[in-house]
Amino acid sequence: MNAKPLLLALLLLPGVLHAQQKPSPKKPAAPAAKFDPRQRPRNLTDDQLLDMVQKQTFRYFWDFGHPVSGMARERSNVAYDYGNEVVTTGGTGFGIMAIVVAADRKWITREQAATRIYKMVRFLEKADQFHGVFPHWLNGETGKVIRFGAKDDGGDIVETSFLMEGLICARQYFTGESGVERDLRNHILWMWENVEWNWQTQGGQNVLYWHWSPNNGWSMNHQIHGWNECLITYVLAASSPKYAIDKPVYDQGWAVGPEFKNGKEYYGIKLPLGPDFGGPLFFTHYSFLGLNPHGLKDQYADYWQQNQNHTLINYQYCVENPKHFKGYGPNTWGLTASDSYQGYAAHNPKEDLSVISPTAALSAFPYTPEQSMKALKHFYFDLGDKIWGEYGFVDGFSEEHNWQAKSYLAIDQGPIVGMIENYRTGLLWKLFMSSPDVQRGLSKLGFESPALKK
Repeated sequence: MNAKPLLLALLLLPGVLHAQQKPSPKKPAAPAAKFDPRQRPRNLTDDQLLDMVQKQTFRYFWDFGHPVSGMARERSNVAYDYGNEVVTTGGTGFGIMAIVVAADRKWITREQAATRIYKMVRFLEKADQFHGVFPHWLNGETGKVIRFGAKDDGGDIVETSFLMEGLICARQYFTGESGVERDLRNHILWMWENVEWNWQTQGGQNVLYWHWSPNNGWSMNHQIHGWNECLITYVLAASSPKYAIDKPVYDQGWAVGPEFKNGKEYYGIKLPLGPDFGGPLFFTHYSFLGLNPHGLKDQYADYWQQNQNHTLINYQYCVENPKHFKGYGPNTWGLTASDSYQGYAAHNPKEDLSVISPTAALSAFPYTPEQSMKALKHFYFDLGDKIWGEYGFVDGFSEEHNWQAKSYLAIDQGPIVGMIENYRTGLLWKLFMSSPDVQRGLSKLGFESPALKK
């Protein structure tokens, strides 16, 4: 079975296409005072605006984190009839990176950040896991798996890779000798070493499989082929201290997907890898919160060129606006997976519902700083009364349909904080790429990078 992008899997869930944003039956973990976007500060420099957006978005993970586990909630609204306890492993990885950013920018103390992440790690150590691999969703109170699909009730190696991406950044950041930092490093190491990446080859095949369940075994049979958001999964699988894959798994599993090589031009911009027009922009975000694409190359691509060109194609499509949707243009662009007026959808030029997802342009700051800043200013200053809220920008909006989401999603809010920080300081890139395990894994797979020690 050909690999599908992670978020496209959501479209297979019953009722997702028409999921309604229902109010929580319980009191939400949000400020008591009603947030009024009309009161947002207006006279801001570019740096102040970036500060504001990062800090406000970070609150999704800090103020709205699950009170028992500390982990990131899947979304701010109740959906799919799962209630308030759903936490996301991948979104938590992105949230951990946001907390590291917050500590470095002194929005919270270093000790507060380490203590919160340690709380998550201790919870995860007791939570359901399968050969060291965590499920997509957990109950944030009990640690029990919450089924993501009919047979998806076991380990999810892609979500686990996003979680580990964040934990590796945290381990490289918290190098102090205080008790909590020392304990945090040790427990992250044990958890990292415990993930059986090679188990996901289903008996030694040269490909990684997305899911395994004690109830359903390998019956989902979902091989992970490129190009999509899963490069980080193969890199970490090669980097594992105890359960690593070998290079043929990467070459014969990841690099052989039907949408791996592209080589065509769109709007005069060459796209080395991926589906036509590049697909949703989260392909350029999730793996690259930690992986520094600057100078990152292997036999298949230059990943800076890949990500920048993918982003520019997405931008140019919105400027050209072939469907003539209201609002699209140089100041309003960015198609990626998010909520829409029809439910959840993997927005991209081949699936354009008129919905702009703020995370798309904002998480693209490293690749398209001028275009992203224009979008940010328009979103904040001109559209902010409708799309700016207590956790930053809402998940999506459509001027064509006069619709704005009321929701925030962990997997969309996290990359905004992390990728803007990588644009500003490279913090997460420096941390992740400094891991000796990551360096070993990248070298094993044949990558070049200025960050690799000779």
